[in-house]
Amino acid sequence: MSSHDAAPPAVPSRNPCCLCWCCCCGCSWAEERRRAWRVSRENKLQPLPGCEACATPSPEEVRSWAQSFDKLMHSPAGRSVFREFLRTEYSEENMLFWLACEELKAEANQHVVDEKARLIYEDYVSILSPKEVSLDSRVREGINKKMQEPSAHTFDDAQLQIYTLMHRDSYPRFLSSPTYRALLLRGSSQSSSEA
Repeated sequence: MSSHDAAPPAVPSRNPCCLCWCCCCGCSWAEERRRAWRVSRENKLQPLPGCEACATPSPEEVRSWAQSFDKLMHSPAGRSVFREFLRTEYSEENMLFWLACEELKAEANQHVVDEKARLIYEDYVSILSPKEVSLDSRVREGINKKMQEPSAHTFDDAQLQIYTLMHRDSYPRFLSSPTYRALLLRGSSQSSSEA
């Protein structure tokens, strides 16, 4: 058999990798992610799907959000309003990541935990994600190790880091934002009209 008759080099398999967390290969998983990222970018400014709490918060509840970030985050209406604010600052992914981690921690089924952990990683931790959250290298490396055997607490360090970022960075701006001021004014006008 001459060198001209040799079989062409083997074409890499197009099946998805089971550990394609680094996105370094050209598997179908990576191609699917690129397609999903384009769709995600196109939908970035679409209306929010279903609000967490559609009921209007009471004036007392709105005022309590200024007392502490924890009170804001423990209120479904507060999270919803804060998420809208983060959206205007192009940092909504921080709240989405935090909420996804909360949902993961509530999951008991290991199969579902594995799948949710993979999705959280793909959507918020992968350096190729358009919704990547800002994590330091130590936390990112820890997640990469934990993804070998995901648990409901795989993202705890990252979730705390993003919570702290929102508390220190976005929360003070939220309290002085027109959005929050309008809610306060609406609450005080309701209180005075009821008196």
